[in-house]
Amino acid sequence: MTFRFRRSTRLGPLRFNFSKGGLSWSMEHNPVKSAGLPNSRRLRPGQLEELKRHCLDMLNQRLFAPGCAAHPLWDRELVSRVLSDGSLGGRDTGLFAVIETPEAMEAYLLRARSEDDTRRRANRCIASAQQALRLAVGRGWALA
Repeated sequence: MTFRFRRSTRLGPLRFNFSKGGLSWSMEHNPVKSAGLPNSRRLRPGQLEELKRHCLDMLNQRLFAPGCAAHPLWDRELVSRVLSDGSLGGRDTGLFAVIETPEAMEAYLLRARSEDDTRRRANRCIASAQQALRLAVGRGWALA
């Protein structure tokens, strides 16, 4: 019979990692806890889709709702204008293509395969919108 030693353990929102260098810990922040989702990497069937929908609702409120700082990016098609400018690097071009339209952003987020991937993609959408907003303001395009 073989014995296994687990290198990490979880105690609520804390994760303890054991290594040769010692004990380290990290804390998991769960912004969607109010949605009733567990603080776990293993989601039950249907919960990943619920998380994706919750993230989409949050992104719609934060980016596309009238009155938001980033709303003029899509209202005036400034993301497309930044993309067609041609002065972006490959990474920025890829990130801006993801958020060029609300539909493109939704499709990007719905392709996520895990809880972490969903959160990472949602954060990329927000970071891309902030970067596009900085570029549009820097180029003097009217956002008001």
